[in-house]
Amino acid sequence: MFCFHEKLVETDLGNGVRLKSLGAGANMNVLHWDMADRSTVPSHHHPQEQFGYVIRGGFEMTIGTETATLTAGDCYFIPADVPHCFTAIGATEAIDVFSPVRHGLPGEKAE
Repeated sequence: MFCFHEKLVETDLGNGVRLKSLGAGANMNVLHWDMADRSTVPSHHHPQEQFGYVIRGGFEMTIGTETATLTAGDCYFIPADVPHCFTAIGATEAIDVFSPVRHGLPGEKAE
């Protein structure tokens, strides 16, 4: 029911990408990302819908065939099974929400 910053475990995915799982409910889970300038998440897709909010920095992001530059305060919605990728612009921090729950993420606790 609650998430305390000091208890979160950070996972270093390499290449300047770090994440923390903020938790999961029955129908969604939430991740916190920290990305170094110019670090990338290559094109991928998954059956979950995804919502993201840029806290600081920004992304050059492609969702399907559309590309946009996002900065702090911007957000994005990714439909299920649509390919997407992003590159950090500056030191970037963001929150992602997946629905339904996206299992098998790095740093995720086994059930």
